[in-house]
Amino acid sequence: MSTTTLTSPTLRRSISNTLKGSAGNLVEWYDVYVYSVFATYFESQFFAADEKNSTIYVWAIFAVTFLMRPVGSWFFGRFADRHGRRLALATSVSVMAACSAIIAIAPTAEMIGGGAVVILVFARLVQGFATGGEYGTSATYMSETAISGRRGFLSSFQYVTLVGGHVLAQFTLMVMLLTLTPEQMTSWGWRVAFGIGGVGAVVVFWVRRTMDETLSSSDLAAVRSGQAKQAGSMRELFVNQWRPLLLCFLVTAGGTVAFYTYSVTGPSIVKNAFSDGDVIAGTIINLIALIILMLLQPLGGWLSDIVGRKSLLVFFGIGGLCYTWFLLTALPQQQNPMTAFLILVGGFIILTGYTSINAVVKAELFPTHIRALGVGLGYALANSVFGGTAPMLHAAAGESGHLNTFIFYVMGIIAVSLFVYIFFLKNKGTNWLDNEAEMNAKVLGRQSAPLDAQRVEAAGVSESVSNSTR
Repeated sequence: MSTTTLTSPTLRRSISNTLKGSAGNLVEWYDVYVYSVFATYFESQFFAADEKNSTIYVWAIFAVTFLMRPVGSWFFGRFADRHGRRLALATSVSVMAACSAIIAIAPTAEMIGGGAVVILVFARLVQGFATGGEYGTSATYMSETAISGRRGFLSSFQYVTLVGGHVLAQFTLMVMLLTLTPEQMTSWGWRVAFGIGGVGAVVVFWVRRTMDETLSSSDLAAVRSGQAKQAGSMRELFVNQWRPLLLCFLVTAGGTVAFYTYSVTGPSIVKNAFSDGDVIAGTIINLIALIILMLLQPLGGWLSDIVGRKSLLVFFGIGGLCYTWFLLTALPQQQNPMTAFLILVGGFIILTGYTSINAVVKAELFPTHIRALGVGLGYALANSVFGGTAPMLHAAAGESGHLNTFIFYVMGIIAVSLFVYIFFLKNKGTNWLDNEAEMNAKVLGRQSAPLDAQRVEAAGVSESVSNSTR
């Protein structure tokens, strides 16, 4: 396929590329969340009926797939930094589609015994691999394709569609609950849900082929000729870019544990709270609350373009410290749908301070030749350690009667990230996205060298984080 590079984006081109990138993000994250939304229904299909710990095992599989995200972020991040963002994104969504199809047709434990779980784990591990590549590359692409001054607003659509994937999964569940019996949901309804994701990803593959490429022709040519040896290099990342990588990890830690606690565990609590009564009521609460979270993202991104990124992150950090205890202790006790809805939405408002701008904040930390790898790996490592494990740890804490320990754990991680937001980030100033020539000039110690020459000479050289983030 031909490659059209985006050298000087206009607002119209930025919006077009944002929508195309968002479509793929929507489908890929639907494939991620359809697992958590339909877990109750396919759990009995992959584990023996007398397995008392099947619920914990289901969430353990959800958590273990996050171990593949750093691997995926390394593979696709390096690929995107060397061969282009567009091709990497098209490939990742194809891998995700194949795995959704495998789960949709997977045999049950009744058919092949323990082999059913093996197939499920394999498919989810490969999906974790694809998701690791999707986040870093899409965050990079959508931040790069956005025009300066509106990067916060346009890049926020990454989380519009990320949350939108969850919304789509919840909507699919609601439609099935209204049209299928519980027995049909357990027997084959969940297969349809996974099949929808597989078909959607195939469609999006063709959409992504028409996106502009944000890496310049000279960047791609330098890789092909062997000049840009540091592009997408792990040595470059850990030797010369370790400070922004560490900062990316710490910025993500509190945000990702809050995201999975609020947006995955929170709806799960609501669903369980209404499971003995009106199941539809719990599903509607979650669906509407998640739609609100989705719609809040552009507002947060737009606000960050005005007041700065740091302000929103500090709002999230302080809010997370104050609200987490209330959310996790009050939500399970609710029998009134409206009260449960308001508690959940309150958490989502706080969460928006992180989710709406986290992509652009991380993209601003890294130069072009290492951006996809740096953003993806920094996110994936924190996401694997703190994010994906949160639902499993919550379930285990609830079973053992140590919920307070889990709450303090979440609050502690948010507190660490809040410290980083306050002392190591700034609201506005020079950064690698908006001022690459200036940043390169600072690194090289001279202002007059042409930008392309600087990129070739400066590949692998980065100033300390204090110059780019304080």
